[in-house]
Amino acid sequence: MSTKMSAFWSTPPGQNAQSQQILNQARNLGMTSAISMAMPKPLDLQKTTELSEALIPHGVSETDEELNHRMEVLRKVNELAKEWIKEVSVQKNMPTSAADHVGGKIYTFGSYRLGVHNKGADIDALCVAPRHVDRVDYFTSFVDLLKKQPEVTELRAVEEAFVPVIKMNFDGIELDMLFARLALKEIPDNMDLKDDMLLKNLDPKCVRSLNGCRVTDEILRLVPNIDNFRLALRAIKLWAKKHGIYSNVLGYLGGVSWAMLVARTCQLYPNAAAATLVQKFFLVFSKWEWPQPVLLKPPDNVNLNYPVWDPRVNVSDRYHLMPIITPAYPQQNSTFNVSCSTRAVMQEEFRQGFIMTEEIMTGKASWDKLFEPPNFFVKYKHFIVLIASSSSVEDQLEWVGLVESKIRHLILALERNDHITLAHINPEQYDPVQPEPDTISTMWFIGLVFKKTESLNIDLTQDIQAFTGQVHRQAATAKTVKDGRRIDAKHVKRKQLSSYLPSNFLLRNKRLGGMSLSTSTGSLSNGTTPVGTFAQPRKRPSDAALDAVMMKKVRTRESADGTRNLEGDECRSPFVINSNDDSCSSLSVDDVQNPFPVPVEEVPPPEDANDKDIEGLVPADTEDETFALPLGPVKRPTNLTLRRMRLCSDELPDVTTPSPREPHPTHPTIRFTLK
Repeated sequence: MSTKMSAFWSTPPGQNAQSQQILNQARNLGMTSAISMAMPKPLDLQKTTELSEALIPHGVSETDEELNHRMEVLRKVNELAKEWIKEVSVQKNMPTSAADHVGGKIYTFGSYRLGVHNKGADIDALCVAPRHVDRVDYFTSFVDLLKKQPEVTELRAVEEAFVPVIKMNFDGIELDMLFARLALKEIPDNMDLKDDMLLKNLDPKCVRSLNGCRVTDEILRLVPNIDNFRLALRAIKLWAKKHGIYSNVLGYLGGVSWAMLVARTCQLYPNAAAATLVQKFFLVFSKWEWPQPVLLKPPDNVNLNYPVWDPRVNVSDRYHLMPIITPAYPQQNSTFNVSCSTRAVMQEEFRQGFIMTEEIMTGKASWDKLFEPPNFFVKYKHFIVLIASSSSVEDQLEWVGLVESKIRHLILALERNDHITLAHINPEQYDPVQPEPDTISTMWFIGLVFKKTESLNIDLTQDIQAFTGQVHRQAATAKTVKDGRRIDAKHVKRKQLSSYLPSNFLLRNKRLGGMSLSTSTGSLSNGTTPVGTFAQPRKRPSDAALDAVMMKKVRTRESADGTRNLEGDECRSPFVINSNDDSCSSLSVDDVQNPFPVPVEEVPPPEDANDKDIEGLVPADTEDETFALPLGPVKRPTNLTLRRMRLCSDELPDVTTPSPREPHPTHPTIRFTLK
């Protein structure tokens, strides 16, 4: 008998069968089979150790003491919730003996549940109650109970929000706590929220609240190795934040979207070490043919009449530029905020990341190089500076959240300008170099790339006015209009940035250079990545305001005077609240209001697929492409690409060209002269 056969027979039959079962499960996770089942090599493990060490200075993980403190806080909040539910039950004439067993539970989701939260990050939580405890109870008697707790500070109840939330600081830990009641008379401690039937007969707000936990838990169930997934995700999140592409509200990706992209990479390379996963992440998504959707599993065919994402049924879904579909029913696109410009910026960062990780894996660079932020201000010659100002710190926090939630609409308007190739919004918020007395101000910078023209005059006043008007209308709807609040917009050339940013910062980063952008439409060119950091930008109170927390679908229409009016959920929920961008509470049912009853399948790779065959996973958008359906293939419209890209042109079907208006008397004219 050969040595190989002897080794085979020396393995206990049960153990061999179990190992084969695990292997098969890893191979079949996701929409396609794995690209590679290769096990880590010693070099891969060495690079993983180096990666883990490189993350330490950035505070991406907490000490055991800090973790234990979080667990203790959650234990106390869970006890408070159970105590409150029991009291409400007795008040509603339930016998005490029965009230003792109704239960109730606090669930976590988002970055904390995924195990990738940073030091000092907040915790996204969900209070689940039985059917006789309603939302009114939650925002009255439970809030009253929290007010009595000495550990609770900064308590805010936002009942009118699209996803109602209680925000508080409990013993030094920030908590964002949602509420959902199930159609059950008791909530046991061991209840799993995975069962789709739990959503039956629930009101939409409860479904939205539950979806955060269901999405997070489903992501963890769909990755082959959770430890490798977590380390790779920590690295990708840090990279995304350093490179200014971590902000759902501004049109980049939020925490749950990054988690799904890393999870898909884990499915394609189930046995890879974390360092290899980071490299393969950049390989896969630098070659991904957007808008081919990213799915972690076939969509669930659950007939509960909740709207889900489907571009074949819903015309509006065909305009989504970078769809990443949540794995739990009802499936939604977590990235419908992405615009042409933000997608172009992210695609270039993916390409640069792949080049950098190739150098790291071959020993030509260290992991620290990957986490060095590029210098945004050397990439562009022209900028729009948005300045939001208020008379107090408290007013400014709310005002900044509202203004930031509307910036992506300005980006879309700029993209529709024939002369603008790219509008790159920097997510960082900056304090002015020379602040006005008795005024708190926050600045955002938008870098602009124009088409090459020998002589060109561009007037963006109308776009700026539409943006500021939208913000003020939203403030009026929310009844948050206050004296001292204003928005200013200015055209600034690169050489004028010293009036807005510290001179030593600009000079230092100018010497370091930066990545440049070509002027061809939708394209970016490679360049050097500078060393150094931004000059003390203001810490953002949140990467998500109204539009990010609610993740709602916002439709616009043009009125006769050229102003853009909001329709749908935004008008019903005008309140701005801050939330962590890792929060899955943003994944609401009404965000993408289109059914997706039949699975959309990715094209499987060949059996011998390798990195060179990665294109097999991301087929080009050709006229012959079909969606694979259980009932037979359905041809996609041959002009789908044209209709999809109209989002970035003047041909958007439901938006007419604004009529000229007189400049706002308090707003400067924004004109660019290119020579």
